[in-house]
Amino acid sequence: MSALKKSKSVLKEFRAFALRANAIDLAIGVTVGAAFTAVVTALVQGLFTPVISALAGNANFASLAFHINKSTFKYGEVINAFISLLVIAAVMFFLVVKPLNALRRNLGFDADEAPTKAKCPACLTEIPLAARRCAYCTEVLPEGWSTPQS
Repeated sequence: MSALKKSKSVLKEFRAFALRANAIDLAIGVTVGAAFTAVVTALVQGLFTPVISALAGNANFASLAFHINKSTFKYGEVINAFISLLVIAAVMFFLVVKPLNALRRNLGFDADEAPTKAKCPACLTEIPLAARRCAYCTEVLPEGWSTPQS
């Protein structure tokens, strides 16, 4: 195969990858995440830091630093970044993770939990997957009997 054909093949493969929905969704997610991070950083620096500074008695919380041998350690910026991380984590947890978990539970998509019960093929009552005989109708259950309930 010539180098030109190989490069065309690679370009076609890349185009197919770039135009897949999950690649586009990922690009959108990264872009929105960057914008969200900028908003949270501005919120922390413009609102939370002054409040914490006022409570702590410092005029400018973000400019807190100390010097050792002509090196400047800006621990106020580290504290701002940590506050930003906490705000982002809280927002993601309460506005994304919790609602999605509730939606998954309501729709019956609880993938974290493997099914533990199935219906007896004879009486249709729910019994443990490990059962070899139904406790309700005493049906002897064949090997591989279970059809897990959703």
